[in-house]
Amino acid sequence: MGWSLGYLTPREPELLEGLFMSSGRALHLANSFEAKCKYVLRIGNMVKTYEADPVATLQDAIAALPADKMLGETLRDLGRHLAHARSWDVNVLDKARKARNFIAHEGADIGHMNSASARRILDRVSLLRTAVTDLTLGDNVVSQWVFGIEEPRAPLPVYLIEAYPQMVDDWVFGHFGELLSTDSPAEQGTDSQLGDAPAVGE
Repeated sequence: MGWSLGYLTPREPELLEGLFMSSGRALHLANSFEAKCKYVLRIGNMVKTYEADPVATLQDAIAALPADKMLGETLRDLGRHLAHARSWDVNVLDKARKARNFIAHEGADIGHMNSASARRILDRVSLLRTAVTDLTLGDNVVSQWVFGIEEPRAPLPVYLIEAYPQMVDDWVFGHFGELLSTDSPAEQGTDSQLGDAPAVGE
């Protein structure tokens, strides 16, 4: 059947609702991660403008900002701006980029809803969960940079940083209860094999 919606009743409506809730929440986190990356890069570019021309006006600095780029280019530029960033940050952010692409392009891909089995849906949820874990680790790094920009004199919220991966896992997948493994990928650690999704928005 060519249409995404039809007259046939899905085999697993409750599991599908769970997957769609999880993929929607994951997409929100992915969009937020990308927006934060662009925000940090804009601030870095404005600082660079002021360093080159200390008497530049705010309008000059804004006018000098380059056009927004796709996430891959944004992260490469961030790496050049943030010379102090540790090498593991670069790897974590690259995995987060791949996870963002997976979430955006493949996160809820289970084929036709009416024929999707419980096993197929739960396998997709498992892949989505791994992607969300990778995204969360990168988001945790970038969120600390944003906090440092907006609250330069405040200490980092260490407890939030430590709790964040589990908080995200509970929010995105908690409604599946015991259908998923007891230990979240955030607790187990991941070595994901997510490849690059189609290059839209890379």
